[in-house]
Amino acid sequence: MATETDLQSTFKSNDTEETIDVYFTRPIGLAWAKFFNLFGTHPNVITILSIILGAAAGGFMAFGEGSWTNTIVGIALLMWANFYDSADGQLARMTGKKTLWGRILDGFAGDVWFVSIYAAIGFRLMAQPILPFWDGSPMWSWWIFPLLYYIGFHAHAVQSRLADYYRNVHLYFIKGVAGSELDSAEKLRAEYAALRWNDRFAWKLFLHFYCNYTAGQEHDTPQFQAFKCALDAKYGRHLPADLVAEFRRGSLPLMKWTNVLTFNWRAITLYISLLVGVLVPWFVVVYPLMELTLFHLIYRHMRCSHEALSARLAATL
Repeated sequence: MATETDLQSTFKSNDTEETIDVYFTRPIGLAWAKFFNLFGTHPNVITILSIILGAAAGGFMAFGEGSWTNTIVGIALLMWANFYDSADGQLARMTGKKTLWGRILDGFAGDVWFVSIYAAIGFRLMAQPILPFWDGSPMWSWWIFPLLYYIGFHAHAVQSRLADYYRNVHLYFIKGVAGSELDSAEKLRAEYAALRWNDRFAWKLFLHFYCNYTAGQEHDTPQFQAFKCALDAKYGRHLPADLVAEFRRGSLPLMKWTNVLTFNWRAITLYISLLVGVLVPWFVVVYPLMELTLFHLIYRHMRCSHEALSARLAATL
């Protein structure tokens, strides 16, 4: 097991690490990172393995009704995928093999996981009543899939996208450009336009989706975008220490909400719904409903608070 110093060196920052990750996911991820490093494995290879594990997890979850084995295997595979998701970033920081390819691939991995999970939930709910305590309730049938599509792409994806952005904004202020993965949609579009499909087809395709991802983050944060433009014009990349300290004071309390909206608490909610769903089949609907209600409320609070912080600090410039 790694020493605390070894583990600390693989964190993005203490501000943005979640307690579950610090004491559970990161130590296991670091062990995997050290194992793969013995063979010179590139972090992107680990990310691809996590994609395969996450997709397989959804396959087992789809057949979890009445089966403790399939449910536990599905949960174990998703946890394994998450350990690899931690390991790829930790290995990248250990070896200096951080690339935009890796960042895009890492985001794609999470998308594959949750598409497979939502497909599994839809498959299980097709034969379940819409109103479980009403004997005459119609079944979900195929109608569950348009609902899950909306929740997945207009609730889950939007929440995760903004949580990821706010963590990188925080890192930008406390660690600068080198310590953050804060990207610009304008620069990404310029790179995309300069590429030819014949030369780098795969990269241009991934970059297309990443441009849209980054543009969505910027679209959802108009006050912060105005604040950052004013900062860039006045200070460039060399922000005054008192401004950084003031931003950190306002942003740090929001980091706990960004962590709720990334993986761990979503996964815990999913695991509970799956485990209860072994015996109570309709209960798997609880997970997407939590995405649509509780997690959305947290998202709204986080966004409004961060935008208010940006507007307040912009007014002081």
